[in-house]
Amino acid sequence: MTKKALCVGINDYPYLGNDLRGCVNDARGWAHLLIDHYDFPAPNVQVILDSQATKVNIISALKNLLAGATPGDVLVFTNSSHGSYEVSTDNDEKYDELICPYDIDSNQIVDDELRELFSGIPRGVRMTVILDNCFSGTGTKLPILDLRPRFLPPSVRGKPELLNPFLARPANSGLSEEDMNEILLSGCKDIEFSYDGNFGGTFHGAMTYHALEVIRQAKYKLTYEQLHRRVNLRLRKANINQHPQLEGKLAFKKAQIFN
Repeated sequence: MTKKALCVGINDYPYLGNDLRGCVNDARGWAHLLIDHYDFPAPNVQVILDSQATKVNIISALKNLLAGATPGDVLVFTNSSHGSYEVSTDNDEKYDELICPYDIDSNQIVDDELRELFSGIPRGVRMTVILDNCFSGTGTKLPILDLRPRFLPPSVRGKPELLNPFLARPANSGLSEEDMNEILLSGCKDIEFSYDGNFGGTFHGAMTYHALEVIRQAKYKLTYEQLHRRVNLRLRKANINQHPQLEGKLAFKKAQIFN
């Protein structure tokens, strides 16, 4: 059995006033967790930060992560960055969700690209995907001070925006959760912000900070369902208006994390 991970964190962006502060800490936090508590060999955990996290480097690293995977292997991909959307060209109020790499001014990672990569994961490989970035529309009020949304508006990149994103819908892949080869924990719903903020004196993503705390308090033994439920509870108690989503096969949801 092989354990491998890729952890991406991007604070630095080419647009004035749109840098984040917690994404690099997120990536390092997940990497340390996997190495220190889940027996991932340090050489097998790749961390890509800021200017190194271009689209070509992220996609290349993901392909290397998946290359040669065999049943029993445990793979993890975490991404903390800005998220955004791309308006569909057919004028029916659909959009594609995006991960914003460092070079988002000239490149973007569309959800369909990730789906295509993960579609080839062999049966029996445990693939965990944690995306702490967001898509959201306008009109969301910050629930508490010192939080920043991890959302890069399309207009910043010179792209069109939806008139009312809350009435729009993501492009439908037609893929059911039971068809997924990976388990996905996202930072929020597809019409919400994921927040970046100061937690206990250290900047993190809200979902990642609370997830790492939940895992530590559980002494590193809990299922994905338990992690998802407890993180949502902590966010609600903290008055942070985002709702992480858990998607994947029911059997994966009931499995122990990172095993």
